[in-house]
Amino acid sequence: MKRIILVLLVLASCSLSAEAQQKSKTSRVKFEVDGVCKMCKARIEKAAILTKGVKFAVWDVNTKELYCIYNNKKTSTLKIKKALAAVGHDTKEIKATDEVYSKLDACCLYRGGEVKKH
Repeated sequence: MKRIILVLLVLASCSLSAEAQQKSKTSRVKFEVDGVCKMCKARIEKAAILTKGVKFAVWDVNTKELYCIYNNKKTSTLKIKKALAAVGHDTKEIKATDEVYSKLDACCLYRGGEVKKH
């Protein structure tokens, strides 16, 4: 009887340990991303979601903040920011190249006061 209880305790301990490890892989982050409109929102969220390991991404047009949930074993905040720069959106740490930025639609331009309302 003692062996059965011991085995059950060991199994329960392993189960809880595995569950804790699963949870520790998930990170949540919020950071500012430059953009202007709903087209920017769609582009920013798509770039974030297509980054391997990102589970959830939503960008707020008003606050300019991107909220992400991601697996920190598969990606990092830096990789997410690089993906955003690759589609033309700046963060404080990583800027999009002028070449990529210039390909954005006119309503999406946000640098140097050149934001155009439509």
